[in-house]
Amino acid sequence: MAKGLGQMMKQAQQMQQKMARVQQELEQRELEASAGGGMVTARVNGKQQVLALTIDPSVVDPQDVEMLQDLVLVAINEAIRQSQQMVQEEMGKLTGGLSIPGLC
Repeated sequence: MAKGLGQMMKQAQQMQQKMARVQQELEQRELEASAGGGMVTARVNGKQQVLALTIDPSVVDPQDVEMLQDLVLVAINEAIRQSQQMVQEEMGKLTGGLSIPGLC
């Protein structure tokens, strides 16, 4: 019985190492999303960190700041959503579809 427990512990360690490696790889990946037909673009990494935000000057209207704010929010939120989905898919491949809290 102790031998089975030792094997399970070894497998858990190997899984943890693989997950750490995949998380590091995902941090290097970048995703991009845009809003307003490409007028605002956000780029994020696999850690859901915003790396860049591009705003087309033609969308900057001092009389309509709310529209620009909305476009920025949409672009950032979509890029983060895509990043989270990418992380879930990659971790799902690693864990065989098991949901492990705290991975994303």
